[in-house]
Amino acid sequence: MAAVDDLQFEEFGDAATSVAANPDATTVSIEDPGETPKHQTGALRGSGREEDDELLGNDDSDKTELLAGQKKSSPFWTFEYYQTFFDVDTYQVFDRIKGSLLPIPGKNFVRLYIRSNPDLYGPFWICATLVFAIAISGNLSNFLIHLGEKTYHYVPEFRKVSIAATIIYAYAWLVPFALWGFLMWRNSKVMNIVSYSFLEIVCVYGYSLFIYIPTAILWIIPQKAVRWILVMIALGISGSVLAMTFWPAVREDNRRVALATVMTIVLLHMLLSVGCLFSFVFWSMVLWEVASTAGKQNEQSQQEN
Repeated sequence: MAAVDDLQFEEFGDAATSVAANPDATTVSIEDPGETPKHQTGALRGSGREEDDELLGNDDSDKTELLAGQKKSSPFWTFEYYQTFFDVDTYQVFDRIKGSLLPIPGKNFVRLYIRSNPDLYGPFWICATLVFAIAISGNLSNFLIHLGEKTYHYVPEFRKVSIAATIIYAYAWLVPFALWGFLMWRNSKVMNIVSYSFLEIVCVYGYSLFIYIPTAILWIIPQKAVRWILVMIALGISGSVLAMTFWPAVREDNRRVALATVMTIVLLHMLLSVGCLFSFVFWSMVLWEVASTAGKQNEQSQQEN
C-alpha cells in the first residue's frame, strides 16, 4: 500500500520551465474565448477584410460557386439544368419589375437587378399575362363599343390568344437571340467593356414588357386618343430601359454602328407596341365596321329588289 506521503499534490512551476525540462511532453493551452491572441492581432490588422474575402471567400461567394457548379454539372436535357433558371424569389421579381418601370439614367438595369441571378420565371409569366391581357381587353373593348346595338352579337375571338402568344413570345426570344449574336460578332471586332449573356438579354426584354400589361387593360377605355397616349407612355418607359441598358454594350464601337444598333432596338420595340399590340384592340372594330357596312348594303339591295 502506498505511503501517505506519496499521495500528496505536487506544485508545478512555470510551463516554460516544465517544457524545457521535458521537451517531449505534450502541452495544452486554454485561453479565454472572448480574448484575441496577441500573435493573431497583428495579422488581422495587417490584412484587410477584402483580402480575407478574396483568399478565404465568404458565404455569398461559396453559394455562388456552389450554384455555378450545379449548373455546370447538370446536362442540358435534365430538369435540374432548367430549374436553375427559375430559382428566383418574389422579392427579386418585384424588384426587377419596379426597376423596369422606373428607369434611372446612368444606372445599368442588368448590373443592378439581373446579373446576380438572371431568371426566366419573370419573363415567362410577364409574356403569358400580357397575352391574356391583350386578348381579354380586345374582346371587352369590342363589346363595350357596340353595346346596345341590335344588330351586334357578341362572339369571343379566341384566335387572339394564339396570335398574341405567337407574336409576343417570338419577339421576346428571337429579337434577343439576334441581338446577342450581333453583340458577340461586334465584340470579336471591337473589344467592348460591357458584355451581356443571352439569358441576361432575354431577361431585360421580358421585364421591359411588363408596362404593357396595365396599358392593355386600360385599352378597354373606348377613346382612341387615350389609347394612343397610353401606348406612347408605355413605349417611352420600356424603350428607355432597352436603350439605357444596351447603349453601354455598343458605345465603344463605331459611332454610326452604335447609334444604328440602339435605333434598331427602339424601332423594333415601337413596331411591336404600335403595329402589333395596338392592332388587337382595333382589328375587331375594323372587321365589325366592314361587316356592318356590308350587311346594310345587302339589306338595301334586298329591299330594292
